[in-house]
Amino acid sequence: MSNSLAIAAVTATLRNLLDTKINASVADDPSTDPGLAGTGVTTKALDKARTGSGNQVNLFLYQTAVNAAWQNMDLPQQTRPNEQGRPPLALVLHYLVTAYGAGEDDQMGHRLLGRSMSVLYDHALLGPSEIQAALAGNDLAHQVERVRISPLALSVEEISKLWTVFQTPYRISAAYQVSAVLIDSNAPTKAALPVLKRGQDNRGVASQTSLDSPYPNLTSLGLPANQPSVRLGQTVQLLGAKLGGTAQGILLQHSRWEAPIEVPAAGTPTDTEIDVVIPPTPAAWPAGLYLASALVQRPSETTRRTTNQLPLMVAPVITSALPLSTAVGATLSLSCSPDVLPAQRVSLFVGDREVPAQPHPAQTSSLDFALPADLSGTYFLRLRVDGIDSQLVQDYTAANPAFDPLQKVTLS
Repeated sequence: MSNSLAIAAVTATLRNLLDTKINASVADDPSTDPGLAGTGVTTKALDKARTGSGNQVNLFLYQTAVNAAWQNMDLPQQTRPNEQGRPPLALVLHYLVTAYGAGEDDQMGHRLLGRSMSVLYDHALLGPSEIQAALAGNDLAHQVERVRISPLALSVEEISKLWTVFQTPYRISAAYQVSAVLIDSNAPTKAALPVLKRGQDNRGVASQTSLDSPYPNLTSLGLPANQPSVRLGQTVQLLGAKLGGTAQGILLQHSRWEAPIEVPAAGTPTDTEIDVVIPPTPAAWPAGLYLASALVQRPSETTRRTTNQLPLMVAPVITSALPLSTAVGATLSLSCSPDVLPAQRVSLFVGDREVPAQPHPAQTSSLDFALPADLSGTYFLRLRVDGIDSQLVQDYTAANPAFDPLQKVTLS
């Protein structure tokens, strides 16, 4: 847990660490290199890193990456079970340590780089007190995860690209990654109120010896005559389990509606079946994809339960007199049922050729199609509304199904 100063706090801590250890006296640190006293430690971009002509070590943050391990975890002690907390912004910081010897002496630069790498190797964990003292106002020291430093191997290609971006001559460098840096989200946590009772009348969790769902549920839809879709006025069977009870109803939700519409059950519902008649109202029930679910009030319950949803396709019907005859390249006008909504995508298939409908800015039952000039002959017709085709097969229950011979157009 830390605020937005966390990145700057890491950079400042690393700078202070290198400055203290490289310039330490032999009395304070026997491992120090006395010849490196007076080395300056900077935190600049590569093209502006070199300042003066003395010994210098530059610490450059060249990349920040997301720590995937922490990105999907709630912080301990901040969110409790079943609460929706926002994970912290978990970062991995990539640094480049570059050494410059006095008078551009490469040998001295190598001594500086070796000392810097030794310091970071021996100091793989940043201490809370070091972080706190490095930058005022930061609280990185209080995060639950310790900040770790580890070497990062860069290929020659990666190093060359990095230096080429800044258009500056390459200097021997070492790359490191620092993780994890956790920056707290400022979004509020959602916490539900405590549970006062479990189950009806606080009777606890209900259990059963069967693996079947204890609630009403749908398993499949039974469509008339094995059809892949239904037409207005036809009856659909909603098949499932535990559908018996009172106040049964069916919710039908069209893909272009904001809210579903309840339709009463047809006939006498049973524990495994509820029938529904698709209302024969072309102006109110458009063709397209619907989601069907059942409403059931089970015995000993006071409210209705809603089952799972199953997809139901309502097909359009060409109501114009068929078969048709028209000229090649003419505009074909067709009537259809149900009405087509302004936003619905409509096309006519002439054989295997798709012909988009002319714009229909208002709800309508009449559509126009500009037929291609290179299309002539006799073809079967299919009307497609939002991906649902009109039914071309004459009898889906026949042993040898055939197309409806009336649903044709002749272009001559």
